[in-house]
Amino acid sequence: MRVPAGYNPLWRPLVWGLAAVLGGGVALGQAPFDLWWLALIALTFLIPLGLRTAPFKAGLAAGMGYGAVTMFWIVDPFFVEPEIYGWMAPFALFFMALGMGVFWALGMGLGAKLGRGEPSRALGLVLGLFAADFARSYLFTGFPWVLFGHIWLETPVAQWASVVGALGLGLLTLGLAVAPWLVPVPGKRWLADIVAALVLGLVWWGGAARLNDPLPARDTPINLRILQPNAPQDLKWDPAYAEQFFFRHLDLTAKPPAEAKPAPDLILWPETAVPFLLNRPGAGLEMVAEAAQGTPVVLGIQRGEALRYYNSLAVIGAGGAVRATYDKVHLVPFGEYIPFGDAFAKIGITAFAAQAGNGYSAGATRKLLDLGPLGVVQPLICYEAVFAHEISGRDPRPDWLLQITNDAWFGTFSGPYQHLAQARFRAIEFGLPLARSANTGVSALIDARGRVIESLDMGEEGVIDAPLPPTAPLTIYAKIGDYPLLEGLFALALVLFATARFARVDRGRNQG
Repeated sequence: MRVPAGYNPLWRPLVWGLAAVLGGGVALGQAPFDLWWLALIALTFLIPLGLRTAPFKAGLAAGMGYGAVTMFWIVDPFFVEPEIYGWMAPFALFFMALGMGVFWALGMGLGAKLGRGEPSRALGLVLGLFAADFARSYLFTGFPWVLFGHIWLETPVAQWASVVGALGLGLLTLGLAVAPWLVPVPGKRWLADIVAALVLGLVWWGGAARLNDPLPARDTPINLRILQPNAPQDLKWDPAYAEQFFFRHLDLTAKPPAEAKPAPDLILWPETAVPFLLNRPGAGLEMVAEAAQGTPVVLGIQRGEALRYYNSLAVIGAGGAVRATYDKVHLVPFGEYIPFGDAFAKIGITAFAAQAGNGYSAGATRKLLDLGPLGVVQPLICYEAVFAHEISGRDPRPDWLLQITNDAWFGTFSGPYQHLAQARFRAIEFGLPLARSANTGVSALIDARGRVIESLDMGEEGVIDAPLPPTAPLTIYAKIGDYPLLEGLFALALVLFATARFARVDRGRNQG
């Protein structure tokens, strides 16, 4: 094979390295950095790189850079017991980044094929990246984490999630980034920059107007107490500490309200808060009820049934009576269960089977909990809060959202803050306040605009005593969800493909 004259063997590694760096720059728009403007700049420079090199490879490198920066927290669970699992941490990060890279590679590679000429190919790249976010949100049980649209959380632009959801904001993000490359004349691209700036300014203004629009007052106040016990994960189940942490929950529950604070109407404990099973509580539930002094308590607890175990939530009333329960439906693959574990059991391999007590089993169905005068609530256990399409937006519509979680697995830097960001987006999308009790943080009370009213940061021990914020009117997103976006994506992709095909046919005729 003859090497072209002047070929520099370092060229390709430099290009793919630049793509990875740009992917990392896009990642800095996500929590806890929230540098939305830097993410937008990095995306703007990534698009021509995908146009003028191999888009599949550029997407793979950029996606891996993005995944490595945003998902670095994936190493933290392996260091809870580092002597056993620590060696697996770099492999987990590599494969997580690779998975993100594959989605970006397919999106950019296939998207570039939709168009003919730089403007239409650039639009194809954007549609491909948007399709990658969409696919990642739904396929293989879904993983809608750190979507492009999430970069706007700390700006008024995030309020448009009430109309188009986080995925729709991702399409806006990509549209702003691609604007200069839709102009075929390089010297005129500044016009596209002006149009993009005007669009962003208009969207920003609209979001600010929504933030300034007062919410209707709640007819009857609902006063909540949100617990954060701060039980480190490496000690949480240690027999020498488990009882101590349980008593810490009881002490926080029984703590008198601060001066001028009303007594709580409902007390929230975090996920897997207690060291006993719901079906074998001993005196545990009576102790919870005694500490609460008649106030109902929502707590995270594990439940056993035959050889199956469930990650559950229970509402405990006077005397320790169980008023309602909910079993987590959307479990974390490889974290709470092994995919196809029960299928393996049919051929005699039971080590991964939830039906044999190895991992959790999924709850039978999602449901709302009617708490009487405290309203109808949608319970969300940990990871379930990241799935907008699994929340009941209407028919029936809950009055508020309740999330219990244990983010102690994911360190103290980025993972817990990204999870909090997801919860805030659910509040915006559905116009519902959200109360969040986390084991080590971040516990928060979030209003229907996604604003954090009160919070306890990572590593703090304490309670939040505050009234539940009002519920906003039903949002457009709650009515229509994500599917209109998907239909629009297919329609625009079809138009691009058909236009490119006709252009090729016309070119062939002219040449003939």
